[in-house]
Amino acid sequence: MERYFKPIKKTSGTKGDVAEDENPKAEVAKKPRVGIVLNLDDVVADPGLRRPIEEYDVGIRDQVRTKYLLMGPCQPAGHKFPRKQQGDGSRSFIEAWFKRFDWLEYSVEKDAAYCFYCYLFKKPGVGKSGSDVFSKSGFQNWKKASESFAGHVGGVNSIHNNARRRCEDFKTSRRIATPERPCMNAILDVARLHLKLGIAFCGPEAILGNKGNFLEMLDWLRSFSESVDHAFKEHAVVFNEMTSPEMQAIFVKSCAEMTTQVIVDEIGDGYFSVLIDTPHDTLMVDRMSVIVRFVNRQGQVIERLLGVEYTTGDTGPLMKLALDGLFARLGLSISKLRGQGYNVASNMREEFDELKSIILKENPHAYYIHCFANRFQLAVVSIARSNKVVGDFLYYVDKIVRAVGDSCRTKDAMLQELYGKIREKIVRGDALPKIGMHPENDLSGPAHTRWGSYSTTLLNLLTMWDVVLDTLVTMCDKGIYPEPGSIPSDMIEQMESFEFVFVLHLMIRVLIWTDDLSCLLERKGKYIVNPLELITSVKNILQDLKENQWVDLLEEVKRFCILKSIPVPSMDDSIPVRGRSRHRGLVVTCHQQYYVETFIALIDLVTSDMNNRFSKTFMDLLRCFACFDPDDSFSQFDVDMLLSLADIYSADFSMTDREILREQLHMFIIHVRNTADFSSCNDLATLALKMVQTETHVAFPLVYRLIELLLVLPVATPTTKRAFSARNIFEEDFCDNRSGDWLSDTMLCCIETDFGRD
Repeated sequence: MERYFKPIKKTSGTKGDVAEDENPKAEVAKKPRVGIVLNLDDVVADPGLRRPIEEYDVGIRDQVRTKYLLMGPCQPAGHKFPRKQQGDGSRSFIEAWFKRFDWLEYSVEKDAAYCFYCYLFKKPGVGKSGSDVFSKSGFQNWKKASESFAGHVGGVNSIHNNARRRCEDFKTSRRIATPERPCMNAILDVARLHLKLGIAFCGPEAILGNKGNFLEMLDWLRSFSESVDHAFKEHAVVFNEMTSPEMQAIFVKSCAEMTTQVIVDEIGDGYFSVLIDTPHDTLMVDRMSVIVRFVNRQGQVIERLLGVEYTTGDTGPLMKLALDGLFARLGLSISKLRGQGYNVASNMREEFDELKSIILKENPHAYYIHCFANRFQLAVVSIARSNKVVGDFLYYVDKIVRAVGDSCRTKDAMLQELYGKIREKIVRGDALPKIGMHPENDLSGPAHTRWGSYSTTLLNLLTMWDVVLDTLVTMCDKGIYPEPGSIPSDMIEQMESFEFVFVLHLMIRVLIWTDDLSCLLERKGKYIVNPLELITSVKNILQDLKENQWVDLLEEVKRFCILKSIPVPSMDDSIPVRGRSRHRGLVVTCHQQYYVETFIALIDLVTSDMNNRFSKTFMDLLRCFACFDPDDSFSQFDVDMLLSLADIYSADFSMTDREILREQLHMFIIHVRNTADFSSCNDLATLALKMVQTETHVAFPLVYRLIELLLVLPVATPTTKRAFSARNIFEEDFCDNRSGDWLSDTMLCCIETDFGRD
């Protein structure tokens, strides 16, 4: 943070510096003009797209330099540098030059090289003609690049080395004078606390003199510390400048960038996967949340929120463009991507399918993996909503549950009806319904944060059918409307229709089987392999339901309708085509509507979705998890299966590597079975950690590479749930008060609190 504050006046530089600029203090002496504010969008990573540093107002020039110093040189790792004809051959930029010349930058846009130090600190007009190549126009002669780069560095007092020394002096000078330090420390402490707790800096509108959360907390802190209060009074100008909304945004931006840089440094040159979600907030702004999963140098599986990118739309190409921009800005390469997953019920939306295909086309080893942190059942419900009949049914279920179960007034009425039904059954000696220990919670809403609550909700709706209807009748008699658009009489009419009852029974059958699979998919570690057989079983059950159980389902629905006095239509009756006016005369039979367009269509949708999610590659990857299961002394270890994993990741294992891998696998299993250190391992993650601790990963590097590739796959961990949940809280509760990078930066700092403490 200290990089942003006013510099101490420094003494004259070296002799070479004075030669370049006869008045080195001229720029420092000027004060920022009123109204000149740095636009963060002007600070771009690509050196070919930057504004020259002298085009910025002198009052914000140091802020620009600080921003670029925080970002570091633009050195895109893993980029495919284009080749072009130069001299007698085809040549291109070489990535190894970045390690030899740490100041070197590369522009993807212009295919040119630049000097980081000269751009920031070279004095305008200094040097011979053509000396601006590395600071403005860009260098493109790759034939003699190494010699030209070395020549650019030059001697001790060269333009480049003077710019580099000026950069080091600038970093040193960005320190706070001792008298101002208590004031600055207090401001930064309050800012860090806001970020850690996710508190809005501005807070609600000013009420009764409320200045906002940030300023009010500063005043509270001043009241407890005389030294801080004295510092604020002595440096009122600094106080007003540092507590302005613009500086608050810079504080947060700086924290977010440093946090992101730590995450990128953790990833290094290793493999990683991404988990992506694009929620729509109340402002209808398209945002793409990106979480990365990787294995750090200690062998730990890490998941971090990388950022929230704004897109101009939610189509696949636009989301891919935003993802490419994020990777380019942070120096990450899509060539290192080894997995992709998407969040909750939006996993298989068409735009995500399109994004998945685009990524796979560019990197065929970025395999799609079902995100185990989210219930598969929610995705099934999301897919089912695309069917018109089922979609309307789920819409009314949501309204009925909210009307009956979420309102205090209606909940009391429902409980009274429920207890009355129980008393009647006791008097008659009938079997009591299974309503649980807490009946008031049995009709819970199928919210996305309640894992798998749809099957429970539908089952309880069926069990408490009479109670729910009686409650709606009571609401209708008393004129209770829980929310706009919720009309009790309309809900009663919908519930007492054959279509509602039919879809209710059909959805219960589908969700009961997928619920068991959903529960297993959420479990971690070695339990990830358990769903393999169940996935196949669920597919077979759905196929059997489609081919053999239509008649049984229809008879079950008819019996329920007769019991509840609901009219049952003949399957030969004609009804209007759904979504069309009766006036047009478009009709279908009930058999066509319920059998073909609902029963068959729903099962086909769910089966197709399962085939898409649980492909052959996905199943093979899960089987490889089982091979490293430490139970019973690695009893499921299979060399041939693990060699097939190397074939799947052919870009990471050459033919020679695969031959060596076979021998390493044989030696590895003998070693771990006879080493006491590995007896405490209980899953793949602890195995990787133990390998690093015992340096076994050095002895068996190819085996460790296999384990690393498996661990980066986006499977279920508490971190994923924590990140998605925290993101949802921010986007739902703060989106009206935060916009642009402010929300993304604040959310990043709040979620990744481990770095915020530093």
